[in-house]
Amino acid sequence: MIDQFLSYLRYERNRSELTIERYGKSLRLFQAFFEEQCEGQTWETVDADIIRAWMESLMDKGYKAAAVNADLAAIRSFYKFALARKLVEKDPAYCVQGPKKQKPLPQFVKESEMDKLLDETEWGEEYKDVRARTIIILLYEAGLRRSELTGLNDQDVDLEACQLKVTGKRNKQRIIPFAEELRDQLQKYIALRDETIERNSEALFLTKRGNRIAAEEVYLIVRSKLGEVTTLKKRSPHVLRHSFATALLNHDAGLESVRQLLGHESLETTEIYTHTTFDQLKRVYKEAHPRG
Repeated sequence: MIDQFLSYLRYERNRSELTIERYGKSLRLFQAFFEEQCEGQTWETVDADIIRAWMESLMDKGYKAAAVNADLAAIRSFYKFALARKLVEKDPAYCVQGPKKQKPLPQFVKESEMDKLLDETEWGEEYKDVRARTIIILLYEAGLRRSELTGLNDQDVDLEACQLKVTGKRNKQRIIPFAEELRDQLQKYIALRDETIERNSEALFLTKRGNRIAAEEVYLIVRSKLGEVTTLKKRSPHVLRHSFATALLNHDAGLESVRQLLGHESLETTEIYTHTTFDQLKRVYKEAHPRG
């Protein structure tokens, strides 16, 4: 039955060899488990409790939730196939829930570190330096995703009204206000760009050849500049997005307002930053209180 299923994945579903190998390994490990648990147990007689017991055994061995869920996905796909082909009479995996993944707390750059980077660091006046500082300020003061930043065009920036029109996931647009510091930096960047770069794109951020800046280049800029002020291992544009949200909540911004600024569909997604700020609060208490 496993071989039939893997052939189905390969020839009818056109799945990659890596996926087929992974599914095959998961299925054979599960088969070895239920045959060892009960003599005479088969794919037709397996029930939901056997699947749950197998998942528990994986967790006991140190498997993370993501790995267990990947193995469970293989079992679910197998039983859907077997039920459709009438190889089994029931699908015991249908009602089995996988373990919940633990969401890691978002990493963020401290406000003092961002102040040091933006106010005390020498940036230079060349095009690449002015562009880099503009990118850092924009990510930190507007909370954009990297793709949202690279997707910005000149027409999306209203310097007079101090607002950005941002196109987020699933092409949903939102308006983000910004303050004078970012307005002044954008004006400086745009003026220098128009003086020195021959445009081949309507993009806001251009390479020296006049093309839209690539996401990888933005990542390298952010990683390099954050490395000057923080010891965080992760120094990506998304860390600046986390820093934006954390700073707002630390200064009493409402959760719903932060959700709208970030472009989150669900408030639950934004709520993870409340854990971040409480975690920071505990650290501040331990460091500052004489009895901490």
